[in-house]
Amino acid sequence: MQNSSFTHPKMVKLARVLIIIVIVWIVADFFGIKPTSFFQPKVGMRPVTQPIGDLGTDERTNIEIFERVSPSVTYITNKRLQRDYFSFNVMEIPQGTGSGFLWDNKGHVVTNFHVIYEADEIEVRLQDGKSYDADVVGADPDHDLVVLQINATNLNFSPVMIGSSSDLRVGQKVLAIGNPFGLDSTLTTGVISALGRTIQSMTKRYIHDVVQTDAAINPGNSGGPLLDSFGRLIGVNTAIVSPSGTYSGVGFAVPVDTVNRVVTKLINHGKVGRPGFGISLIPEHIMSRIGIEGVGILEVFKGSSAEEVGLRAVKRLSNGRIEMGDIIIEVDGSKIIKSSDFFRILDKHEVGDEVDIIILRENVKKSMRIVIQSVN
Repeated sequence: MQNSSFTHPKMVKLARVLIIIVIVWIVADFFGIKPTSFFQPKVGMRPVTQPIGDLGTDERTNIEIFERVSPSVTYITNKRLQRDYFSFNVMEIPQGTGSGFLWDNKGHVVTNFHVIYEADEIEVRLQDGKSYDADVVGADPDHDLVVLQINATNLNFSPVMIGSSSDLRVGQKVLAIGNPFGLDSTLTTGVISALGRTIQSMTKRYIHDVVQTDAAINPGNSGGPLLDSFGRLIGVNTAIVSPSGTYSGVGFAVPVDTVNRVVTKLINHGKVGRPGFGISLIPEHIMSRIGIEGVGILEVFKGSSAEEVGLRAVKRLSNGRIEMGDIIIEVDGSKIIKSSDFFRILDKHEVGDEVDIIILRENVKKSMRIVIQSVN
């Protein structure tokens, strides 16, 4: 009797091989391995396509400015000292980071006041990786600016070049360098989207002539430089408008003309005297309610410039009625409609300057000259 073909040794061997192949296939599929890949030809890396021509002029400008300016941009860490609950050891706790930049070759670093607010210790790290403890030379919270000092010698890079904010134009290209979200040496670009903006500082005092830009500014960019297409400083990035707290297309920078004036005073004197006349003003909502344009004088302080020239404040009469004092309607040739107009003009002057003012006294205009003094 002949053996069945299914029991023939060769057929049994072939069946075993097929079974093994099927098992291997199922196992490979289970582990996500495609068996067909073993039979496909191997591929090599694709060849690099050579560029046609050079980088564009705008790209080369961005690269040149970043490579030249970024070494002078610093990474600032705000630290609080905190005692451990169990060991009672004092520890340094980072409570925020920001950006800054070298102002000169003497180790002066400029940043925002809110970056170092409530810091027990401040650390400044340069792009070369070196870190320094920083001391506060002087601060001006009204303009959200502070000058720090690091003990760094033989700095191998130049401070940022200074531009002007008086001749800026909407549409100009700008570049921002900083450390958003702790990512150091970050470059973003955009344009000046508006000029003459007014924002509030931490002290609720207004900062005038602020530069608005659409260059991406995020948490950590604060205190970093805003540059023009020549690589010159035109502002210090300070704030964003965003419901979420991250970039939404609108950022603000303190104008460089203000920065230059404030920083010089902080380095020389450690503080900035706020310019004024030695008066307090009637609240704006009251002036608006009674329908009078200008700033009304609520009080004239003793020994002030205002007292010297005879400015009059609000006075309560014996019958209980209130008599309106002088109303300042013009300063230095500029019309005053509300208090922000008044402070914006004063902000452009130095303590000791003399300015012409026009007041309204009992519905009669009167001109006088007054010296700007330092006020708290």
